[in-house]
Amino acid sequence: MNKKMIECKNVVYKYEDGGEGNYRLAIDDVSMDVGKGEFVVILGRNGSGKSTIAKHMNALIIPTEGKVYVDGMDTSLMENVWNIRSNAGMVFQNPDNQIVATIVEEDVAFGPENLGIEPAEIRRRVDESLKRVNMQEYKKHAPHLLSGGQKQRVAIAGVLAMRPECIIFDEPTAMLDPSGRKEVIKTIKELNKKFGITIVLITHYMEEAVEADRIIVMDSGKVIMEGSPRKIFSNVAAMKKIGLDVPQVTELAYELRKEGLDIDSDILTIDEMVDALCRLK
Repeated sequence: MNKKMIECKNVVYKYEDGGEGNYRLAIDDVSMDVGKGEFVVILGRNGSGKSTIAKHMNALIIPTEGKVYVDGMDTSLMENVWNIRSNAGMVFQNPDNQIVATIVEEDVAFGPENLGIEPAEIRRRVDESLKRVNMQEYKKHAPHLLSGGQKQRVAIAGVLAMRPECIIFDEPTAMLDPSGRKEVIKTIKELNKKFGITIVLITHYMEEAVEADRIIVMDSGKVIMEGSPRKIFSNVAAMKKIGLDVPQVTELAYELRKEGLDIDSDILTIDEMVDALCRLK
């Protein structure tokens, strides 16, 4: 059995920039794996290549050089694309771009209907998917009347109804207010921990990345760091050098250490900070 959900092997992606044969290198020899059931966050500034690599994982774009495999299927082969997109769903920044129907439950049914699933099974999938994202009581509502966080959860339910093994989230909270962001991240965590769905989350919010099993940091189209949230965020100086923040409490620990306080550099949460401060003599 293939234990890797996604494999990127020496991926290069160039796109035409301003015509006249000018090309820009968006992805520069990137190799990375995502294991089945893993929760991986990809971080990077705007223009780092993180969204471009995400689109490779769903066969929305094909590498200029190198290979991408989703559950062992080569994304460059046309005959695999349908299966890849059923297996690895994608949720984008703007939920309005993903919602196609005027009633929530009809929107969630859209994907399985296109797969040719029989009506009784679609009904079951719609109910189950809305339940998983805590939106079952809104199934008769009009999506355009929902909040941003609720719309994004409906978009996630629409992907879940296709029964994917993996969901790639491309900055799904970028357009949401703080409470909407919290709702969506809680939903993503539950899908991973409770239901074993492999998650790839592209974000620039450091607090969201704390929840991951592993973080991959990209800059200028390359992978420059990889490791657990604790390992990545304890490199405060290296993160700042490439224009990324770290969680606020991690930065506070970093500043306190600079002032001579004996405090761990890999603190990630407020509770850990409180414990560390209480232990100071």
